[in-house]
Amino acid sequence: MTPAADPSDEDTMLALQRGEALALNRLMSRWERPLRSFLYRSTRNEHDALDLAEETFVRVYLHRARYRVGARFSTWMFQIALNLARDHARRARRRPTDSLEEAPEQFTTATPRGDATAAEAAAAVRTAVAALPEDLREAVLLSEFQDLSHAEIAEIVGATPKAVETRLYRAREKLRSLLARYLRE
Repeated sequence: MTPAADPSDEDTMLALQRGEALALNRLMSRWERPLRSFLYRSTRNEHDALDLAEETFVRVYLHRARYRVGARFSTWMFQIALNLARDHARRARRRPTDSLEEAPEQFTTATPRGDATAAEAAAAVRTAVAALPEDLREAVLLSEFQDLSHAEIAEIVGATPKAVETRLYRAREKLRSLLARYLRE
C-alpha cells in the first residue's frame, strides 16, 4: 500500500472553502517557510515577517471564498502578502524605527561560516536589494528568491509581464552598479 500523495494547493483550498479546518494547516506547513523568507526580505525584520506571514494566513482563511478554482494558490497568497508588506512599509515610513536585531541565519542569504569576504558580500547584496525602489525590489524578490515567472509576478504586483521584465532589467542594472566591487573580485 503506497501512501496517499499530498493534495495540491488547489484541492486544499477547495477543502478549506468546504469548511475542512485542517486544510489551512496543510497550506501553512507547505508555505510558511517560503512566505516568511519572502516577507523577511521585504521587511528586513524577523518579527515583522512573522507577523505578516501570520496575517497572510489569516487573510487566506477569511477570504477563502475569493480563491478562484484554476488559479495558482502561491500567486494568490504572495499577492496578499505583498499587499500586507506594502501597507507595513507605508506605516513604517510614517513612524520610522531602527531595528536592533540581525537577520536570523535561516532567512538570510547562505554564507559559509568563517568566510568574512562571503559574509560581507552577502550583506552588501541584502543592503543593495533593500536600497532598490519598491517596485524594483518586489520584482527581484519574487523572481530571484521565490522563482516566480514574469507572468506570475505581473499578476501579484498588478503589472504586465513586459513591465515586470523591464523592472527586473532596471533592478539588475542598479544592483550591478551597487555591487561592482564584489562582481570584479
